[in-house]
Amino acid sequence: MIVLYTDGSALGNPGPGGYACILTFGHKEKEICGAYRHTTNNRMELMAVIAGLEAIKTTEFTVEVVSDSRYVVDSITKRWVFGWETKGFVGKANSDLWMRYLVVHRKLKPVFRWIRGHSGHPFNERCDKLAVEAARGAHLPPDTGYEREHPYSATR
Repeated sequence: MIVLYTDGSALGNPGPGGYACILTFGHKEKEICGAYRHTTNNRMELMAVIAGLEAIKTTEFTVEVVSDSRYVVDSITKRWVFGWETKGFVGKANSDLWMRYLVVHRKLKPVFRWIRGHSGHPFNERCDKLAVEAARGAHLPPDTGYEREHPYSATR
């Protein structure tokens, strides 16, 4: 089984934001992180899942996603995202990322497990630290999806 631990963070909401994930397979680990200059916490939580799933190059194994984001976990496990897709994501935030997620969802069919954030889970704490560090980086690129939806809020 491949386990994907994820977290996202925005320093201000909206504000600079970072995402991080750790892929584990047996004793192997791979960290992935990134950041944007102006985004939201929910976008970074979802981006962490997408980045991790897109890094998986095989469909041979079950993939479990472990996240502290109710927004992400509930949207998938309660199947809301599939209803949004049927309705063309009309009026839904982050539709660009949800459409991107659905591509890897259909390929890998991940299962999701929610955990409480900041509760001492080693991988969750590590992802949080990596996401915050990424968000504090210099010369962050734009989150074009967010800035397209909110053109007047991205004045940085």
